[in-house]
Amino acid sequence: MALEMKVPSPGESITEVEIAEWLVATGDWVEKDQAIAEVDSDKATLELPAEASGIITLMAEEGDAVEVGAVVCLIDTEAARPEGGVAPAQPVEEKKETAPKKEAPAPQAEKTYASGTASPAAKKILDEKGIDSKSVSGSGRDGRITKEDAVNAKPSMGTPGGSRGESRSKLSMLRRKVAERLVSAKNETAMLTTFNEADMKPIFDLRKEWKEAFKEKHGVSLGFMSFFTKAVTRALELYPAVNSMIDGKEMLTYEYKDISIAVSGPKGLMVPVIRNAENLSFRGVEAEVKRLALRARDGQITVDEMTGGTFTISNGGVFGSMLSTPIINPPQSGILGMHNIIERPVAVNGEVVIRPMMYLALSYDHRIIDGKESVGFLVAIKEALEDPINLLMDGDVKKALEM
Repeated sequence: MALEMKVPSPGESITEVEIAEWLVATGDWVEKDQAIAEVDSDKATLELPAEASGIITLMAEEGDAVEVGAVVCLIDTEAARPEGGVAPAQPVEEKKETAPKKEAPAPQAEKTYASGTASPAAKKILDEKGIDSKSVSGSGRDGRITKEDAVNAKPSMGTPGGSRGESRSKLSMLRRKVAERLVSAKNETAMLTTFNEADMKPIFDLRKEWKEAFKEKHGVSLGFMSFFTKAVTRALELYPAVNSMIDGKEMLTYEYKDISIAVSGPKGLMVPVIRNAENLSFRGVEAEVKRLALRARDGQITVDEMTGGTFTISNGGVFGSMLSTPIINPPQSGILGMHNIIERPVAVNGEVVIRPMMYLALSYDHRIIDGKESVGFLVAIKEALEDPINLLMDGDVKKALEM
């Protein structure tokens, strides 16, 4: 009996997916729950597991857009399991070789020169100049390149002999959706960006003192993301308009803080969400960041795990970014950009000292967030990062780190 495998719904409001890659071929034996394909929706890349064991027949090509509920393959559940687990390939008919027909010799004709043919003297000059004879128009008989043509020839501005090839590939459904959302954010929001900088020495000192004991006890590293997430949830409490969105003619403000974390996955940018980040400890944030990053890296992240964030943190610093204007992740109204940490001379108490400094950028929707609120929000983050013991740990490091 042939089992029809249909595309399951990967999430609410998703009506079609794209076959990104088949992991098996027609005629292969597949086991139940084995991943047989990767499919792209407009929100994530998901694996398609086999619903039964048997020999598979593919019904869709890679790159095809198929509706949810459409049949994409058949599995013959009554087929005998082949030895080794893979069905033998279908025999290919041998092509009989036939001797090439002998063509009659072409009649002798007067010797002519194709365009681009150079005389020995002209070829030597062109070779010395690094010029391809095919790019030179000859003035001699039948287009032959003369010595004078070679002397007057000039090399092109491009690299001699350089590749001029091109390649074309189809954008995945996920990449196309990201592109649409980015254009929408630029066109449909009044987006502005404000900047500040933070002295990261207090956090460096805390991590230097506690990171080994923290990792040994909790099994996760004490990174920067927990400090930034805690600083963001504190600032969102002080400036709730930043934790809001426009819904028609109304402003919807969230009481919870679901923080989206922009990460780079194998299929491009993904933004998993840390739910109720305001209730998590440093250990809880680091554990959740690690869990979501691993799932995104392995292509196991689900649509639900990337939906519903109220504010986004983007860390371009891990790639070496010094300063940027991050783009809002709609329908959210704000996004915080973290950047690389560089030792720079700064004035502290009237003296020039070297400190690890980070530029911060807040892009926000000016339709509901005023300049005063945006600047105040970013200053609140700066203050928390520069005084984490008092503002993020209530003065008790051991208790905050659960040591």
